[in-house]
Amino acid sequence: MMTISYEYEGGLYVNLTNRCDCNCVFCLRHNGHTGSIYADDLWLEHEPSRQEALDNLLSRDLPSYRELVFCGFGEPMFRTDDILWLVDQLKAKVPKLPPVRINTNGHANLILGRDVTPGLQGRIDKLSVSLNAPDPERYLTVTHPRAGVQAWHAMLDFVLKAKEYVPTVVLTIVDKDLSPQDMDRCRQIARDLGVTLRIREYIPN
Repeated sequence: MMTISYEYEGGLYVNLTNRCDCNCVFCLRHNGHTGSIYADDLWLEHEPSRQEALDNLLSRDLPSYRELVFCGFGEPMFRTDDILWLVDQLKAKVPKLPPVRINTNGHANLILGRDVTPGLQGRIDKLSVSLNAPDPERYLTVTHPRAGVQAWHAMLDFVLKAKEYVPTVVLTIVDKDLSPQDMDRCRQIARDLGVTLRIREYIPN
């Protein structure tokens, strides 16, 4: 049975796709991992349809969760339109739906070829965007995006646009191979964009 949703620390996480346009050095998909501390197997037999995902989520006691997080074993915003459809359906069917967050690399506009940020308004409560590095050169080394350095600029532009529509936008970095000076530079990037920075602990498995 494939894992469409899974629980972690009071939240319900939604795994809609295994597609990703990056190959980050710290990604749990390396070295044969099929899952993580969050769930045993996050490789999907197929991408769940909107209805499959909706049925799965409606089978949960959604108001009991701290938040609903679109994350999983890929870049969730490959399926931006499906996420927004799901949120609309859940808001219509579930009283007291918990806050909705998307964990993303911030490349949605680049991937989909359009600005998706206005559609997030009223649907997404929080965006967690992976910064991963203090400069474009390090970003390429760590993230290996398909689009090259364009992905760095697209990510920063996405954050600037998204903060107009999403109440909370957070940049994140993983505390692996970053010096205190690097972290300070990341904090400055977040300040310049008018968002906050969260430093995440590196999880090796």
